[in-house]
Amino acid sequence: MSDELTSGLRELAAEGETSPSLTGAEIRGRAGRRRCRRRIALAGAGASAVGALALVVALGLGGGTDHGTPPAASPTGTPSGPVTPNATVDLSRRVLAASGRTMPLTAGTAKAPTPTGRMTVTAKQTVRRMISEEVGLGEKYDVKIPWVIELTGSDGAKNFVAALTYDPKAPGNYDRTNGWIGLRPHDAQWLYGHLDVGAVVDVEASAGSAASTPTNRAEGGAMRGPGGAETAAAGTGKGSGSGASGH
Repeated sequence: MSDELTSGLRELAAEGETSPSLTGAEIRGRAGRRRCRRRIALAGAGASAVGALALVVALGLGGGTDHGTPPAASPTGTPSGPVTPNATVDLSRRVLAASGRTMPLTAGTAKAPTPTGRMTVTAKQTVRRMISEEVGLGEKYDVKIPWVIELTGSDGAKNFVAALTYDPKAPGNYDRTNGWIGLRPHDAQWLYGHLDVGAVVDVEASAGSAASTPTNRAEGGAMRGPGGAETAAAGTGKGSGSGASGH
């Protein structure tokens, strides 16, 4: 290279040189800060990598998120027991028990036995006008029976509990009806207020045991229940209670 060319290049280099805007100390400080930021960034990246590795290991050991705690088994419902009757009629003892109260009764005679089994209260009437023959009286005339509780058996047969107003000595002593259950008037009124429609009444033929179903029949025809519905055997007249037990 010629001396002239070398001289020209030096002149151009001298013209292009600019004095630094920062002092040497400032330049060294800036370089130090850059190194510090790089170390922090590298440390953060390393921590992230360690955390990711730990997560992968945990998932691998635990079998993933699909193996969490299994849901608790739903409780199995307890089957309900037999329905407790709201009232029990014991024909052998001539008593009706309900809500801790025991009341004497009179029921159907030997020729017109009272139907037995589980029955349900299906209707109530404070007073029901009936024909005398429907309640076991021989002559045909109208009679008013108070506190009538109508009972229906599983087969649809009907009977009723009501106040016996024409023979006050019969309840607890002898059977007087053609199949329906008669109570003393004040007992019938009390029972009327305590048994709602839907209440369950068990009519038992002997103490502690329910017998057959409410379909008992006797010789001599069909007994008529409330409103004239046939339910069991009919009474044979006004003197039907004379042959009953305990008279």
